[in-house]
Amino acid sequence: MTRLLSLALTSAALAGCATTTMPEPAALRTADGRQVGTVQLIEDRAGVTMRVNVSGLPAGTHGLHIHAVGRCEGPDFTSAGPHWNPTSREHGTQNPNGPHAGDLPNITVPGTVEARLDGWRIRGGERAVVDADGAAVVLHAKADDYRTDPSGNSGDRIACAVL
Repeated sequence: MTRLLSLALTSAALAGCATTTMPEPAALRTADGRQVGTVQLIEDRAGVTMRVNVSGLPAGTHGLHIHAVGRCEGPDFTSAGPHWNPTSREHGTQNPNGPHAGDLPNITVPGTVEARLDGWRIRGGERAVVDADGAAVVLHAKADDYRTDPSGNSGDRIACAVL
């Protein structure tokens, strides 16, 4: 089931604007290197759409976040750094002081989720998702509660993709 973080149109055909897509989807991998999904970024004039597909893990709901560093070193993926938070907010869409820019919707495994990052670019400039030290998408062991700072009580990092 696909859920959208915002109601913005993401289709370039409908919006009448050009798009930029990552050349290849980024592989989402477990600490042992097994691929369990993909992450695709699609940019249009209004921002970036992120599409994440996950399978091959135990069924259930998992937190999903953009992390600040483009490194995915096991076993715990702490190399990916904290959540991507260029606006210095607290974690969670239900937190009155949030959300982080890197807060994404939970994903139900197996499944797909889409999130819209309005006003951002994939690369280049001050409003880039992927900056000089990269970025990563991290899948957590438990569901994000969307309010507890700094990570929504989403538990261990169990899979990671370098963007």
